[in-house]
Amino acid sequence: MLQQHAQTLRDQREPNIDDLLTIVTESVQAYKVCQERIEAVEKALEKALGDTQAVPSNNPPAVKIPAPAAALDDPDDIPF
Repeated sequence: MLQQHAQTLRDQREPNIDDLLTIVTESVQAYKVCQERIEAVEKALEKALGDTQAVPSNNPPAVKIPAPAAALDDPDDIPF
């Protein structure tokens, strides 16, 4: 949905202000869902990696999630 909205905004010569609020609202909601999913995956990975350590550590392993390849193609791309 985020990519679709971004493409819609890029393709417009003049912003359609009647649709703009809907696009922004849906994009923010989709972003929040994505962020929640990322956080859930990070927590699951931290738990899984923490369970495999022989000696418990106070510092859980840092988990980096790479950016999608599409996001790297266009540095000017706005994610909504």
